[in-house]
Parts: sequence; C-alpha cells; structure tokens
Amino acid sequence: MTEFTHLDEEGRVRMVDVGEKEDTQRTAVAKGRVRMSEETLSRIMDARIKKGNVLETARIAGIMAAKKTSDLIPMCHPLNITHAQIDFSFDTVNFAVDMEARVSLAGKTGVEMEALTAVSVAGLTIYDMCKSHDKAMEIGRIHLVYKSGGKSGTYTAK
Repeated sequence: MTEFTHLDEEGRVRMVDVGEKEDTQRTAVAKGRVRMSEETLSRIMDARIKKGNVLETARIAGIMAAKKTSDLIPMCHPLNITHAQIDFSFDTVNFAVDMEARVSLAGKTGVEMEALTAVSVAGLTIYDMCKSHDKAMEIGRIHLVYKSGGKSGTYTAK
C-alpha cells in the first residue's frame, strides 16, 4: 500500500469517509485460543468454575464487544451489525479453549475489527472467570481467518 487512508495530506489522523461506497454483504471470521492448565480446562468442561458458566459469559461478552468496537478502536466506524456469533471448542491435548467469532452486516465497511474484538474480549472473559484457578493462562493466536464483501473481495487465511 502506498498511502495511509487514515491520514490526510498534512499527516493528520482522520476517519475514512465511506459515504460514497456501496453497501455490500460483509462477513468476517476471527479465531483465537486460551491455553491453560489441564485442571482449569477440566473445570470449564465440567462447569466447576465458581464464578459461573464460563463459555456463556464469554460468548455474551464477545458479542457485546463486537457491537462496541468503534468505542474501543479509534478509527473504526460505528456499524449496524446484523449477526454476531461466537463458538468454542476444547483442545484436550494442548489444554486450550479455541474461540471463533463470525460477524456480518450489509454495509459500506467491513467487520474484521468487530470479529477480532469479539474473540479478544471472549478470551479476556475466560481469563477473568478462571484466574482464581490459573493465573498462567495465555490468550493468543488471535487472527482473521476469513472476510468477504467490499472492494477487496474475499480473503481466506492460509
């Protein structure tokens, strides 16, 4: 890329004007992982965390975060998200909870940041719910795996 779209001619930060862009159906999928001790994973799987249902709390937090992304990331546009979903799976070999967020809308700008934010906050919520059992948990591998819509078309991570 030869130009930075969030800078004007004088190098001042600005929000990109998307007013003239066409609405298209847009979807983004992001993934992440929370690694933990075997004991902590077992407690999550068996619903033995004292604070409550870890994954449902993380699911709600992630969806709420997707809706609030423009409040957290300075140059993100406020979006009228039409769908947000977060799913979890267990990796019992590596003692981890894998997270996947899918966000979509019909609009002028993409939802990649919303999907990435959803996964990030879901991971932070898992940490918060389980920190009394395992302060060494690691949140990571957060990345975009798919996006569709808009001028740049479809992207699928390798």
